[in-house]
Amino acid sequence: MNQSLDAWRPKVLAALRIMTALLFLAHGTGKLLSFPALGFTPDVGSLPWIAGILEIVGGLLLLVGLFTRPVAFILSGMMAVAYFMAHAPQGFYPILNGGELAVLYCFVFLYFVFSGPGAWSIDASRDKA
Repeated sequence: MNQSLDAWRPKVLAALRIMTALLFLAHGTGKLLSFPALGFTPDVGSLPWIAGILEIVGGLLLLVGLFTRPVAFILSGMMAVAYFMAHAPQGFYPILNGGELAVLYCFVFLYFVFSGPGAWSIDASRDKA
């Protein structure tokens, strides 16, 4: 049974990458394009504005699977910084300080650094050539 599940591994990894990218991209578009509207727009050059740029550019690159490993490394670090700057000062436990999503994104992106993009990616098609 494991062999039949193993055959799906690259496709399921790609689905995880694509869905993570779409969800992450929404954070950036919400901040910088007000879609979906988050109720605030960060000042140009501020840390939330820079985060929005990284969320949009990084989200798009992960969505198509281009430069997956280095992009995921940068985004993993960004989410670690976001957690320790915005959430950790409010308390130790992520479930109580509102940081569980930042921690989850951090570790999913870290996983992509080591796993690569999976199927259905520009990186995978470039590796075949």
